[in-house]
Amino acid sequence: MNKIAVMGLGNFGTALACNWVAEGLDVSGWTVEQEVFDSIQATGVNEKYLNDVSLKGLRVSMDIAETVKGAEIVVLALPSGVVLQVVDDLLPHLSSDQILLDLAKGLAPGDQMISDVIEEKLAAAGLTCRLCVMMGPTIAPELARGVYTTALVTSSDASLAESIATSLTTRTLKLSAATDSLGSEYWGAFKNVIALACGVVDGLKADGRGGDNLKAAVFTAGYREAARVLPELGADPDTALSAAGIGDLFVTATSPHGRNREMGERLGKGQTLDQASSEMVMVSEGVRAARMFHPLFQGKGIDAPFVAGVCGFLDGGDSIDQFLENIVG
Repeated sequence: MNKIAVMGLGNFGTALACNWVAEGLDVSGWTVEQEVFDSIQATGVNEKYLNDVSLKGLRVSMDIAETVKGAEIVVLALPSGVVLQVVDDLLPHLSSDQILLDLAKGLAPGDQMISDVIEEKLAAAGLTCRLCVMMGPTIAPELARGVYTTALVTSSDASLAESIATSLTTRTLKLSAATDSLGSEYWGAFKNVIALACGVVDGLKADGRGGDNLKAAVFTAGYREAARVLPELGADPDTALSAAGIGDLFVTATSPHGRNREMGERLGKGQTLDQASSEMVMVSEGVRAARMFHPLFQGKGIDAPFVAGVCGFLDGGDSIDQFLENIVG
């Protein structure tokens, strides 16, 4: 399989497209952003997101039908808040022999996983497209410039996951197959909450209240809670130790490129949530994930003080000191 359609040319979609084009795959890319389309068309570079990466050889379009026509694998490189809307727009243009690869991390409304909702939408449209999920520590600028990167491709169909992982592995992007899609998606969402909390500590370093000792304590508390509560939702406990678990969490919570860590850092420096959101080019998923996990855990009677503490800070007006006491104390 060498014909790929990448839906979404933000940081991650652009980095993946760059890798696959360089590998000799036939790649088309779709964007809803006029400035991104114009930039790639005119210069072969996505100046908004990754302005030092060549996309020569990528066919870019703002037309969904044109992008997915003939593609064997349709990659959903979209934020969790918009991916389902784009899937609705995609449905009339898909054929049942195409494979979808979902990169969105998190819960959909109604406490369902995003991949489950996609499956339901496909079935309702009479399509039998197969679906895989990809998760892992994939900081886009590093991936784009050829830094060795690993991730998991998961599906309940082990042979399908293996086939997609093999087809999309490149010289520096190494994909492995796994079957715990549910656990990978839960970890993919929860690690953003932890990364946001770690970022708050980074923001406190400027006035001497933050530091690596505190960040390690926050990281540990978040990881411990995720490893305890996610299996109660159905995740395989072993996924905690995989690239989709501890691997993705480590990168997201420590890298200067991590958008959820950056959101937390801005909050730790005193910005309001609205200010931080308006100044960031990319979407921070951690805020949305915390707000969705909190009522889910409450409804199931699962004790999750870390998530509750993050939500108390974001939405309940807790001070930073109270926030830290709630999640670490």
